Amino acid sequence: MGAPFKKFEAHASGGPRIREIPMRMVLPNLVTVLAICAGLSGIRFAFENRFEIAVVMVLLAAFLDGIDGRLARMLKATSKFGAQMDSLADIVNFGVAPALVLYAFLLDRAGSPGWIAALLFTIACGMRLARFNVLADDTDQPAWQTEYFVGVPAPAGAVLVMLPLYLYFLRLGLEPSRPAAFIATGFTVLVAFLLVSRLPVYSGKSVKVPGDRVLPVILAVVLYILLLMTYPWYTLTASVAGYLLFLPFSVRAYSKRAMREGEKVPPSDIG
Repeated sequence: MGAPFKKFEAHASGGPRIREIPMRMVLPNLVTVLAICAGLSGIRFAFENRFEIAVVMVLLAAFLDGIDGRLARMLKATSKFGAQMDSLADIVNFGVAPALVLYAFLLDRAGSPGWIAALLFTIACGMRLARFNVLADDTDQPAWQTEYFVGVPAPAGAVLVMLPLYLYFLRLGLEPSRPAAFIATGFTVLVAFLLVSRLPVYSGKSVKVPGDRVLPVILAVVLYILLLMTYPWYTLTASVAGYLLFLPFSVRAYSKRAMREGEKVPPSDIG
């Protein structure tokens, strides 16, 4: 008579043992986990009314979430497990954390409409990420459409939706009042619709810097980082305003390119 239970195999499909996995395979997943920790810590600081630290933690989470995939590709450490972890981290860092931080700061003063706006933003972010994952492998779209996102990307949406906090931190006399809460509620709903819209947003991934302009570009990037470190709330407010102004130009550029290419189909959600 055989044994009632089969022997447990940690890797039934013949995968490597834990001790055989190189550190370069673990590092991108570690960055993803740290991003989740930062996003959730931002929520905690918001509940403790430490909103400046909360915003910094959410932005840190967005930064870490943005580099884990690139780090994995650079180290040739991509995996299905890492891809799933990254997707889960995205919804936490770009959807849940910004919505709850903003709700704890201001939206709760609007009552139920404020909570509905926070829910809409989180759901819109989840739908945006799901659409991106489903259509990322679509190969039927024209090559030039790979230069555009469909709708505002989730990381940009997370930075946009926290604009009311940046304005408050500027110490311009703005207070988290009930009228301000209703204005912020409307702005949150607007950002949610931008996330799930079919708005073509230029990704900039195909931009190539001429050799004679590399040093000025590096200096410009360094200048932006220094401004962000020295005047964070002014820089973030200006960045949000610039991004919103950039969207109509992106739509116009897409329309012109579509007419030139003879395309009438909407952009594919890739990038």
